[in-house]
Amino acid sequence: MNCLECGEKIIGRSDKKFCNDACRNAYNNKQNKDSSNLMRNVNNKLRKNYRILVEVNTEGKTKVTKSKLESLGFDFDYFTNFKIYKNGSEYQFIYDYGYKILEDDFILIVKNQA
Repeated sequence: MNCLECGEKIIGRSDKKFCNDACRNAYNNKQNKDSSNLMRNVNNKLRKNYRILVEVNTEGKTKVTKSKLESLGFDFDYFTNFKIYKNGSEYQFIYDYGYKILEDDFILIVKNQA
C-alpha cells in the first residue's frame, strides 16, 4: 500500500493510509478546504459577523444600534438561519447568536442557550 498523499510505500499496519502525520494532515487539509472562492468569501463573512456579535453582546442579551453594527463591518445579508418564534418574533441567527431587528434603528442581540 502507498501513502494517499505522497505515494511512498507504507511500512507498518495493513490498514494505514499515510506514511506519517504530516502526510495525513496535508491530505485532510486538502479535502476540507473551501472548494471555491464563493464558499470561502461567504464563510469569512459569517465568521466576521459572528465575531462582531460576540464582541458586542457581553451580557447574553444586548441592545445596540444597526449603525453601530454596520460601523464594525457587520453584513446583514449573511446569517446561518432564520427563526420565527410562537409569539411572532423573527430572529436571524449566526450559529448560536441571534439578532432581532427592532424599531428606531435598534437591534436586539441574544445568545441561544441550546
